[in-house]
Amino acid sequence: MKLLDEALVGETLGESVKPDTIRIVLADSQAIYRVGIRKIFALEHDIQVVAQADSLEQLRVAMEHHSADVALVGGELLTGNSSSIPALRRLAPQIKIIVQAELADRDQTVALYRHGIRGIISRSVSADLLVRCVRRIATGETWIDNQALNWVIETYRAHETVLLNPRPQTRLSSKQVAIITCIAQGKRNKEIAIQLGTTEQVIKNYLRKIYQKLGVSDRLELALYCLHNKIIDEGVHEIAAVLTARQTA
Repeated sequence: MKLLDEALVGETLGESVKPDTIRIVLADSQAIYRVGIRKIFALEHDIQVVAQADSLEQLRVAMEHHSADVALVGGELLTGNSSSIPALRRLAPQIKIIVQAELADRDQTVALYRHGIRGIISRSVSADLLVRCVRRIATGETWIDNQALNWVIETYRAHETVLLNPRPQTRLSSKQVAIITCIAQGKRNKEIAIQLGTTEQVIKNYLRKIYQKLGVSDRLELALYCLHNKIIDEGVHEIAAVLTARQTA
């Protein structure tokens, strides 16, 4: 079994990766589509494809053997296989997964976000928006549109998921509350650091502790938890606007 197209091995694996470059594993069953996506990323100074795969098994191997920040995965590879995502995340927890899908499907969308992917984007998306999505997710943000967010919230509520169930009151420090408020306003880590007079790394450390304390894994779950437990006052549509504002900015 070939892990990568032989013609690409020297080109993608032999190149040195510049500091602060977003390293991508590109997985799609259609070779012509992978070629097109690579051409888009080749125009960006801060994005580089470090490995490619045309099947779920090859994706597993690529994620295990290559240092990467993001995996851009064709939705057809995950059709009926969304339960494989937790295994991929355990294999390479540092890699954030983006799924490119043809059409929005409620059940698959909810399953993908529940299993831990960081964003879903259309295969017909413009090149500019694709690049923006990759950059946002590489910084730790979640990429989700209004329709998908409402599907996720409705499903969580219908199934009385642990995420939205009442939990014992958790005591948060004033600094943690301030950071959560900034997150609810759609601010990125760098913007929060400037507002609070600290560094971006300190904000990341605080966020990690907040996630652990509240039992959530990312900004989306943090927003849903805070909404349900009235830590913040924004409604569902306001939260959706916050999480999608960065996509169109």
